[in-house]
Amino acid sequence: MTELQNAAKAAATRPRIQPAEEGDDRPLSVSARLGRLQFHQSGKFRVLQLTDIQDGPKVSKDTVKLIEASLDATRPDIVIFTGNQIAGYDPAYAQTTRKRRWSASVGTARETASSKSSEASERFEAALERTRASVRATVEQLVRPLADRGIPWAVTFGNHDFQCGLGNAEIESICREFPGCLNPDPAGRQVEQYLPSQRVFACEPGTFALPVSDVDHTTSVLGLVLLDSGDYARSGGYGSPSAEALRFLAGVPEMMATQSQKRVESHETAKSQEQAVPCMVFQHFPVQQYYQLLKPAATNAARAIEGYRNFAGKHYVLDEGKTLPGSYLGEGISCPDTDSGEFAILEQCGYFAISAGHDHRNAFVGTVPISRNSADVRMAKVLSKVIGGLMMIASPTSGFGSYGPVPQKRAARLIEFDIRHPYEPRTQLLEYGELVGKPSAGKAYAYGMTSESKPESEGVDLLHRPTWWSKLLTWLRKK
Repeated sequence: MTELQNAAKAAATRPRIQPAEEGDDRPLSVSARLGRLQFHQSGKFRVLQLTDIQDGPKVSKDTVKLIEASLDATRPDIVIFTGNQIAGYDPAYAQTTRKRRWSASVGTARETASSKSSEASERFEAALERTRASVRATVEQLVRPLADRGIPWAVTFGNHDFQCGLGNAEIESICREFPGCLNPDPAGRQVEQYLPSQRVFACEPGTFALPVSDVDHTTSVLGLVLLDSGDYARSGGYGSPSAEALRFLAGVPEMMATQSQKRVESHETAKSQEQAVPCMVFQHFPVQQYYQLLKPAATNAARAIEGYRNFAGKHYVLDEGKTLPGSYLGEGISCPDTDSGEFAILEQCGYFAISAGHDHRNAFVGTVPISRNSADVRMAKVLSKVIGGLMMIASPTSGFGSYGPVPQKRAARLIEFDIRHPYEPRTQLLEYGELVGKPSAGKAYAYGMTSESKPESEGVDLLHRPTWWSKLLTWLRKK
């Protein structure tokens, strides 16, 4: 297939987007106008995904420009941030940062040996307050474009947010201070003014679900599930969702169906709700099964990438028979070492898609066949009618504060659902170069990863530009 044919085929899978109309001061989000997430009269529903912005208290101007241009071009119903909004290792958090959730903050370690405990505690609390202010500043810059346009948003977490020294629960609480945040309050207080009629199914910080109803608001057509996929494992490598989050993931499709059926019963003309509401999950880490979209390749093959940790020593390229045109693989898929059982839940419990970030230089979309061996015969019958396979989406960084593809390729991702085939969404990368033009930031950088695995240190070194010293050590190891 020629490049021209590939381009034509890729264009056919993209949603048609139109710019916002001048002079229309209503919320840009149609769902915000309606007070709940639901399909429009046009039969469409749109999600904009932003991932791995990963910046400090002063967010890159180019990142903000990308967010603004993406919102105006697509007019999404909701924006979903899929983790690593906060660069927890930024120098602004030097007094409170911690590499692992179970380790002490750097500031605490420095103080304990030389100061009285009360004085050290006071200094550390003052440092934490500065960290809260810095995190608040980052969030404010990221969501101001959304607030200005009346677009609701939701957030889950990655492996760097907590490294600033605040737990995910506290970061989530800061997020709820800003208009449009859909993350549920643990106390059950209604804080979201954009979608007063929206039902939210809550589990824990960064893990919750949002049903999306049909045009008439009689039944739930699909669910959007945000999952905190974890950070680091004590045994090494990346972590996994908590046991509670996995139980929630398994039960959400049926919980949504039960809630929707109650609404159906109040509408005489409404159709009966199915046994489960098919869902799509948004999270930070990809699962191991993303490797099913790749195929083994020779070390010296064009565009071959070495796998990560458990997949190290083997090289891969995208399987063009399973992935959409325009997809690209720029680094090994960084998944947890241990299979948490999440993929089995997605197979058996009613999921049609998963969208992840984390790997800043990967951007691909593909579908893998799945088996529906549900013990519940009724559910298996329902799901087999609406879901043919599991769509897997990988998105590159949306920010300019860390490594990634060349600046023009930093992108947001639009996912558009059509009521005629709601479980086969179309998706499109909204790249900076196409939407905005030439980036102004000198901070963004890219470097090749086509010949080596990520380092064994859980990828931490990837957060910083390689120094001449690290390059020399790498060269010496090869000798």
